[in-house]
Amino acid sequence: MKKIFISAFLAVFAMSLIAAYAGAQTLQQVMDKMVAAQGGKAALEAVKDSTYSGTAELIQFGMNGTFTMYHKEPNRFRMDFEVMGMVITQAYDGETAWQVNPQDGTTGVMNEQQSVEMKRQAMGNDALFNPSKFGISYELKAKEKVGDKEYVVLDQVFKDGFRNTMYLDPDTYLIYKTKAKTISPAGTEVESETVMSDYQKEGDLLVAKAMTIYQSGQEFMRLKISKVAFNGNLDDTQFKMPGK
Repeated sequence: MKKIFISAFLAVFAMSLIAAYAGAQTLQQVMDKMVAAQGGKAALEAVKDSTYSGTAELIQFGMNGTFTMYHKEPNRFRMDFEVMGMVITQAYDGETAWQVNPQDGTTGVMNEQQSVEMKRQAMGNDALFNPSKFGISYELKAKEKVGDKEYVVLDQVFKDGFRNTMYLDPDTYLIYKTKAKTISPAGTEVESETVMSDYQKEGDLLVAKAMTIYQSGQEFMRLKISKVAFNGNLDDTQFKMPGK
């Protein structure tokens, strides 16, 4: 009787393993679904530059402003943020990360840590579709429960050890939130989370029109995108540091 029980238990256990393995997703399957959810590889690669504009609410500072963000493939990025009559500009031209001091209007090169972060921000489709070229790898992690839903968790790992964790909605495979270490306005390292919502169709792509940023668990900023433009033939000079 004991042998029969053990044999039956092992048979059920083996079937459970087979079922679990058959239902498990591979890393590539998850990444393919994430790309497809946004509109697909062809639609993403068709976008050579993009411009996003909208409003920003800085919760911790009690201020409101507007922003315009520019990105051009393969690695150019610029953000202009206007608040209280001042314009804060941060940009990367493919080689140099720079910023404008809103207090005195002077322009300067970012420090090494800021430059690394800006360079990551500027990465485009090539980093997504050819990650090994940049020393980037992806890891599929165990699912995590946020609220009443279990999310698919994907780590983007850079060669310097930096990790960007993405939480994918298991129903749509759109990115629900990202989590990573970043530098706070005070210059200290904090854990930052960006929660994305209000996905809307823009051309062939689905774009998150609302984002809430948390730093160290506290709500830091809310962004609302009101206008999106693709392939506006942005000029490289727009990303260059003045005087360079």
